[in-house]
Amino acid sequence: MRMLKKGLSVLKYGFVLLIVLLSLGPFLWVLLASFKTNAEILTNSLGWPSSFRFSNYTMAFKIAPISRFYINSVIVAIFGTLLNLLLLGMAAYVLARFQFRGKKLLMAAFSLSLLIPGAAMLQPLYLTVNTLGLYDKLIGLIIVYTGFGLPVSLYILSSYFLTIPKEMEESAYLDGASFIQTFFRIILPISKPGFGTAGVMQFLLCWNEFQFAIILTTGNQSRTLPLALYYFKSQFASDYGVMFAATMVVIIPSIVVYILLQEQVVSGLAAGAVKG
Repeated sequence: MRMLKKGLSVLKYGFVLLIVLLSLGPFLWVLLASFKTNAEILTNSLGWPSSFRFSNYTMAFKIAPISRFYINSVIVAIFGTLLNLLLLGMAAYVLARFQFRGKKLLMAAFSLSLLIPGAAMLQPLYLTVNTLGLYDKLIGLIIVYTGFGLPVSLYILSSYFLTIPKEMEESAYLDGASFIQTFFRIILPISKPGFGTAGVMQFLLCWNEFQFAIILTTGNQSRTLPLALYYFKSQFASDYGVMFAATMVVIIPSIVVYILLQEQVVSGLAAGAVKG
């Protein structure tokens, strides 16, 4: 019996190790390749680089205007996330706490919107953005990303609000607090995990999105990092080391944001799942 338990334990940890390797393997491979020469990548792709070529990163910034694309991505991701949370915070709270006519229909509409492919919205979005004079402007991308992330953020926040005891709000109302005061002084401070989760999801959407960005922008002044990497690849595909260095520049901020907020993300998702 003891041998059976030991064998199961070994299998369990072996399975976990396999999952970790499968998850980190591609990232580590790209990281090592970003320091290699073309010859090393083609002849010894899985091996350790003979010397770490930091010049690949320097060349990546020289060959393409990555700095400009980087700034654009930061602006779009930050403002797209803040605007999304600002618009949805109180709306999600109302949907979680109050009953009103048409609530189920509204929630059903948000649910169905998740099923609409992004490609199906490209033409109407292009026409709308162009008509409003927002084509090839960062504000146009910010507005599109804010709306595109509404359903996911709404469900994350409303699910978290349902885990908060109603007695806390009732006590605030008895003390004379208004709805606005209760939300900002009571609900908002204890909902940081929920907002952290929704914020990370929205940030990653804004940072990594490619499909809308390539349709709604044309010039370097408004292109974001995913687009920069696409054009970088098409023009300089022969220098794989530099291309992988540019890839690392794109993905590292997403990893850093998740690492910094992982505790809030996990607690926010767990709270919503338990309530569900």
